[in-house]
Amino acid sequence: MPHVLVAGKIHEAGLAILRQAEGITLTQVQEVSVESYAPYLTNADALLIRTQPLTAKEIAAAPNLKVVSRHGVGYDSVDVEALTERNIPLTIVGDVNSLSVAEHTLSVLLALAKRITYFDSGIRAGEWNRRNSFSAVEIAHRTLFILGFGRIGREVARLAQSFRMKVVAYDPYLPDEVFQQQNVQRVSDIQTGLQTADAVTVHLPLSGEKPLIGREELALMKPGAMLINTARGGIVDEDALAESLSQNHLGGAGLDVLKAEPADLNAALLQHSDRLILTPHTAGLTEEAAMRMSVSAAENIVNFFNGSLDAKLVVNQQVLALHDLMNQLP
Repeated sequence: MPHVLVAGKIHEAGLAILRQAEGITLTQVQEVSVESYAPYLTNADALLIRTQPLTAKEIAAAPNLKVVSRHGVGYDSVDVEALTERNIPLTIVGDVNSLSVAEHTLSVLLALAKRITYFDSGIRAGEWNRRNSFSAVEIAHRTLFILGFGRIGREVARLAQSFRMKVVAYDPYLPDEVFQQQNVQRVSDIQTGLQTADAVTVHLPLSGEKPLIGREELALMKPGAMLINTARGGIVDEDALAESLSQNHLGGAGLDVLKAEPADLNAALLQHSDRLILTPHTAGLTEEAAMRMSVSAAENIVNFFNGSLDAKLVVNQQVLALHDLMNQLP
């Protein structure tokens, strides 16, 4: 009888699927930390995990582990190689949070452009005359540069175009027709996009140890331009961003993700509240998206044990192919 360990709080809809699945038992740990779920790995046949790390150490501590289901689409914190060595498939959810992340991106962009937090804090500080700064701007007819034109990037483009923004995008892995279908200009290199954009939003995975947007890239951006990252912490050099904000080069920045989470309250970046908006990795955590995410993550586990797992949702697909081959043996 498979035993599932749910590491972290998820929507009740996903838990209900696991509880109702025939032959499956369940343990849930509410806290999102390695220390909270690690003691329960010994008996786990399946692990449903949120954002906390899953390293080779934890994998070795789970001798019965057969499948890992990520409660999301990213897996930077998971040791995929260690799972693959054990022939354990790692699954991700399908397209469950694109709309939520895109809406969050536009919300932050508008809040930066309209100086919402600046004016709000001014009222609370008795500084009503901040209204005479004329520091808010319109986003209509301004250029938005989207780095990464996958499902989230395309949804951001659609929403931005409804505000009459000009949208340009960079994604080296897609054919030209994807950009043409949405009337979006394709940019062949990141530097060109940064130089021409009034606002930049990142929707690319973390790749390598060097930040994609570092000191040189920030210097290329227009004075007064805005930067938004709802993708992965570490993509933007936070120290360089703090410098750029302190020098009033950027008009503002909005980050839903940080290199270290929870945030280091003493970090230089957090001292720039005037033109910085931070949210705690919540862009995709609307109630609707959380429900869809939990359902997808739970179904991946149930489908694995039923032999009907969708190969498109498996990160290390060679492992799934091996499982299928073994199941066909007499």
